[in-house]
Amino acid sequence: MQCCDCSDRNRRRWTSFLKSLAGATGDLSSLTAPSWILAPFSLTEFPSYWGEPKEMFAAIADGKTPEERQLLVTRWFLSTLSGQFTRREKETGSEKKPFNPFLGEQFLGSWDGGDLVLNVEQVSHHPPITAYSLENKKKGISLEGNCAQKTSFSARMISVKQVGHGLLRVKLADGSTETYLITLPKLKIEGLWTGKPYVELTETSYIQGSHGLTSTIKYSGAGWVSGTSHTHTTTITSGPGGPTLYTLTGTWTGETKFHKPSKDGKEGHVFLDASVDGMREKVTVRPIEEQGEHESRRAWKAVAEGILSGDYDAASQAKSALENAERQRRRDEQAAGKTFELRLFDKVPNDPEYKRLAHALKFKVRLGPWSALSFGRTSR
Repeated sequence: MQCCDCSDRNRRRWTSFLKSLAGATGDLSSLTAPSWILAPFSLTEFPSYWGEPKEMFAAIADGKTPEERQLLVTRWFLSTLSGQFTRREKETGSEKKPFNPFLGEQFLGSWDGGDLVLNVEQVSHHPPITAYSLENKKKGISLEGNCAQKTSFSARMISVKQVGHGLLRVKLADGSTETYLITLPKLKIEGLWTGKPYVELTETSYIQGSHGLTSTIKYSGAGWVSGTSHTHTTTITSGPGGPTLYTLTGTWTGETKFHKPSKDGKEGHVFLDASVDGMREKVTVRPIEEQGEHESRRAWKAVAEGILSGDYDAASQAKSALENAERQRRRDEQAAGKTFELRLFDKVPNDPEYKRLAHALKFKVRLGPWSALSFGRTSR
């Protein structure tokens, strides 16, 4: 989110919006925001960040041992964070709010001519939940998951709890499948009162492998007096509370290095440099005119064009038209006694694979009321 320019009018407009946030109660995830603080794309595009470091994603399947694959999964995960949480700030000067997806909205894309394929669907509107599937069939590796946000406003920041999880699966040479439970970090959006919001990650997320190894990622940032933005300390252990095999320290926007204790003499060596140009490749999608009516960029085309051209009145009108049409569809379904049917994903209640890996962490992973649901691989 950002102020459009430095004029007094826009500063007053921004301050007025923040005051409206301060007066709001409950979860702000479904907040209807004015178009001048919106990014020109939907939240359904966010799972594409998982696939952008496509070479690192594919390389996971090349690991020869569980320990090596745990390191490769951890490196890939850390490499996705900068694209997810700092790119928009670098490109536009501040963070902006993506569109709230409508129920059934889809985002379909690929890399390398279809070697790596992404399918995304908004599977719930209240609460808002996005399901995604990322698969490289040639390498035998896939990621499936769901994500929602619970958002609240305090005196100086917006706090966002990412609710959901991912399950990354790797087919091994012996025919078995190795699975990794990936939990999501919390984040806060600061810089609100200066009109230049930015994202900082907080608290802890985990990567739990079915072989028993655990990656624990603790995030920290710049405080009022000291600290460095976007920092993390990651430990890879033989299990929750078990002996430490590796410690990784650095920033998820720049260099991460091996640190004590370290095996194999790797102390001080660079584990990942997330700032390297060309490490991430944006997803490829079909031309808008070839997309289906439920695909995100086609559905939001008029809104995005208004934002990009600075015609916020046109953007607001197009946004209202789309949202009103979706509300009418829900009313028509209710009147006909129908419920919305998912087009790409199937609900899998009480997912035993998730439960087994979450139990391996030996404490309750707080993933919200949808943690017992996962969304099956695209089947239609």
